[in-house]
Parts: sequence; C-alpha cells; structure tokens
Amino acid sequence: MNFQPLGKRVLIKKVEEANTTSSGIIIPDNAQEKPSKGEVVAVSSEVSELSCGDIVVFGKFSGNEISLQGEKFLVLDTDDIFGIVK
Repeated sequence: MNFQPLGKRVLIKKVEEANTTSSGIIIPDNAQEKPSKGEVVAVSSEVSELSCGDIVVFGKFSGNEISLQGEKFLVLDTDDIFGIVK
C-alpha cells in the first residue's frame, strides 16, 4: 500500500471489537460501538511520537474513513489520538 499521510496525521487500521459478549450473546452490527482502537500503519514525517505497529486509542467519531485496496482505514490528526496501548 502506498499512502503517506501529510501534516500531523497518521493512517490507522481499526481493531475490530468482538461481536459476542463474554456470556456468548451475539451483538448485532447496528448495536456495536464504533471501534476506538487501531493499529498505526503509516505515519507522516512530521509525527515523531508514533510509529507503525503502535496500537492507539482515539475518539469514537474522529478521523476520516478511506478505502485503500478494498480495506477500510482512518486518517487521524494526532490531536485526536489519546494515547498508545502498551
């Protein structure tokens, strides 16, 4: 994939949440919350605190969704990222 974010932005691949509860109840797609975790797959040259492979937490309604080679990604401004999951 050839996508280079510009400015202070990163490209995120969403980490999908499980669609069943711990007791086995299936949660329909329309009742699931929008994922707020993702893996950084591309970083702008202006961003030094994140690198590819980092798992980050971001606002539920942040970023712009794009489709690249049939996969969905988010382009996020670094101000919309709350932190890195270690």
